[in-house]
Amino acid sequence: MPAKRRSTDERASGANVSDDLYEEIDDEPFDEDEYEDEDEDETPRKKRSRALSAMSAGEVGQRHIAALTGRTSEGVTQVQPAEDGWLVQVEVVEDRRVPSSGDILALYEAEMDMEGDLLSYRRLRRYRRGRGDSSEAS
Repeated sequence: MPAKRRSTDERASGANVSDDLYEEIDDEPFDEDEYEDEDEDETPRKKRSRALSAMSAGEVGQRHIAALTGRTSEGVTQVQPAEDGWLVQVEVVEDRRVPSSGDILALYEAEMDMEGDLLSYRRLRRYRRGRGDSSEAS
C-alpha cells in the first residue's frame, strides 16, 4: 500500500483527522522525487512550541498541585501570565472537618513554563473555610 500524506490544504485547515491515518507507510524506501515541493525556495517552518492557553495552564497547574500535595483541589483561583510561562494559584483542602465549614484550606502557587512543565510551587497561606479573605474587597 503506498504512503498516504496529508496535503498542504488539509494541514493548513487543521482538519481533525487522526494522524495515524496519514502515517500508514509501506515497506518501500522513501522516494524524494515522488513528492514535489510546491516552492523550493520556501524555508522550512519552525517547529511550533506547544504553548498553553490560560485555560489549559490552569488545568495543568491544578493537576501539578494535587499530585504534589496528595490533597483534594477545590479549584483554580488565579491564572496569570508570567515572563516565560504561567503562575497558577490553586485552593486545596488540607484538613477535612465536620462540619465542612471547619475545613482547613491552603492556597498554593505553581510556576510553570509555556509548555506546562512545573518550575516551582509553594504554599502561600492556610485558612479556615468560610473565613473572609481580608485581601478581597467586599
